[in-house]
Amino acid sequence: MSSGAPRKSEIKRSTRETSINMTLKVDGQGKADIETGVPFMDHMLTLFTVHGFFDLTIDAKGDTEVDDHHTVEDLGICLGQAFKEALGDFGSIKRYGNSAVPMDETLVRTTCDFSNRPYLHYGADIKDQKVGRFDTALVQEFLRALSLHGGLTLHVEVVHGENTHHILEAIFKSLSRTLDMASSVETRVDGPLSSKGSL
Repeated sequence: MSSGAPRKSEIKRSTRETSINMTLKVDGQGKADIETGVPFMDHMLTLFTVHGFFDLTIDAKGDTEVDDHHTVEDLGICLGQAFKEALGDFGSIKRYGNSAVPMDETLVRTTCDFSNRPYLHYGADIKDQKVGRFDTALVQEFLRALSLHGGLTLHVEVVHGENTHHILEAIFKSLSRTLDMASSVETRVDGPLSSKGSL
């Protein structure tokens, strides 16, 4: 995708378990309008939007009466698809990003590559537990779906931390800053940043 093309996307996903409408503007101002039906994800995706300077709208409905799994995983699918659609062939972007974000006692480091080779390393030693009514194990499912459908190599590492809410919030903040860096326009390259000429 050329650096002058608008970098935005609209994703619609409807299954027997979820219905999601999502719009993403990569070069935004951090404007969030997010209703997922999962309050903790509303919080995480809002701060993701603000700290990544994206504009993101989400209207999602899912079978949360069963649990939040289907909704959270499908949000990851849609967000990955949204980035991939908005960035096209990953041309004229920096491609790599990294960010270390502290939150009180917690430090999280995230590194990514828009490589078209999906991979997730999730280095967060968090016991399966609840933050409010949210199942913390679902963050890994969200990130796996994001990396798979976004063509993203993604490494998330909790350097240290104690409070689970702080850890998860730092993950989303670090992720947003990393994706902002990796998706930034690189004017010195025409097409994908690769010695092969394509990804």
